[in-house]
Amino acid sequence: MIEVKNISKQFEDGYKVLNNINIVFETGKTNLVIGQSGSGKTVLLKLIVGLHEVDEGSINFDGRNFSVMNFKERKLVRQEFGMLFQGGALFDSLSVIENVMFPLNLFSKLSLSEKLERANFCLKRVDLINKNHLYPSEISGGMKKRVAIARAIALNPKYLFCDEPNSGLDPVTSILIDNLIKEITEEYKITTIVNTHDMNSVMEIGDKVIYIYKGQKWWEGNKTQILNTDNKELNDFVFASELTKIIKSKIN
Repeated sequence: MIEVKNISKQFEDGYKVLNNINIVFETGKTNLVIGQSGSGKTVLLKLIVGLHEVDEGSINFDGRNFSVMNFKERKLVRQEFGMLFQGGALFDSLSVIENVMFPLNLFSKLSLSEKLERANFCLKRVDLINKNHLYPSEISGGMKKRVAIARAIALNPKYLFCDEPNSGLDPVTSILIDNLIKEITEEYKITTIVNTHDMNSVMEIGDKVIYIYKGQKWWEGNKTQILNTDNKELNDFVFASELTKIIKSKIN
């Protein structure tokens, strides 16, 4: 469980990006954070993983106050993180198997054979077999995301952070990635946070949905409740997202 308590963040220009946010991200569930560009959801994710510091409040990982930890203490907690970046963020100069082994080389004391065994297990889990020798430029966008997921779970993380995991993917592949994230979350009892604009993802895997509006937590519920909400700003966001998809589909 990740608990965000009363956090606020203001940058040097005086603009308060987040204001008194309280959220409990539940273990074994896909926790989706949605909101317009500039709403503060990306800053929220960066605060949680420690790329920004909170001005007020605290970030707690299973009762451990990450906000007051020193660098060494945070490093230990970060070894429990899995990160799935927008676009996959694979290393172009490394092969598929080398990309998955990268965090194992950094943080584990496993032997080479043990690292290979773990990396192959993770690749098999995301349905990628016999692709070890290929490089990112030689595989599709969907495969890159699956390699990135395999890398993210290589260290058997307790916490998984996904930033726009479906960015640049076609609808069919997006659903496959969504379902894979959900399956892994439930199977390994991970606390998963997904930042997304994709309403298909919300309706597909939204166990818990947080809507951020102008730096505040504006709504909280699940994928069923979001269809019946009377929250005007959320309805406007959902309708705008669906309308955009319809327009794009007609243009294409």
